Amino acid sequence: MQKKNKGFTLIELLVVIAIIGILSSVVLASLNTARQKSRDAKRVADIKQLQLALELYFDANKAYPNAALSDLAPTYIPAVPVDPLNTGSYVYKYTGISVNSSCTSYHLGTLLENTGHTVLSAKSNAGVNTSLCTGGTDFDGTVSGMYDVKP
Repeated sequence: MQKKNKGFTLIELLVVIAIIGILSSVVLASLNTARQKSRDAKRVADIKQLQLALELYFDANKAYPNAALSDLAPTYIPAVPVDPLNTGSYVYKYTGISVNSSCTSYHLGTLLENTGHTVLSAKSNAGVNTSLCTGGTDFDGTVSGMYDVKP
């Protein structure tokens, strides 16, 4: 009578573990791309919300805020949104632009992680040649890879 060993050999187990490792690395790479795209989508949505709050501010005050988005909260937006990564690399930038000595225009934008994002190709990336409102930062929307909006 012969005894039959049932089970897997060490080589078979190592091959299965290697295949699982390769598949999991492919899934994780795809997941990182999806996370990057979702953070960019949140940034674009935040910019749209800030743009709406700026328009509400303009309706009430006949001018945009001079320098700070914090002037919008809590009256025009419950809280000023922060970047999903919150590392300081991708911040929401705003500057009011003075036309005829009143703050009647602005640039609002943020950098996106995916520089091939479709919203970047659909927007105008033209700078402005007007003076900044009091306390404004030197941000005119001409930075490459930046999603910016104007009124």
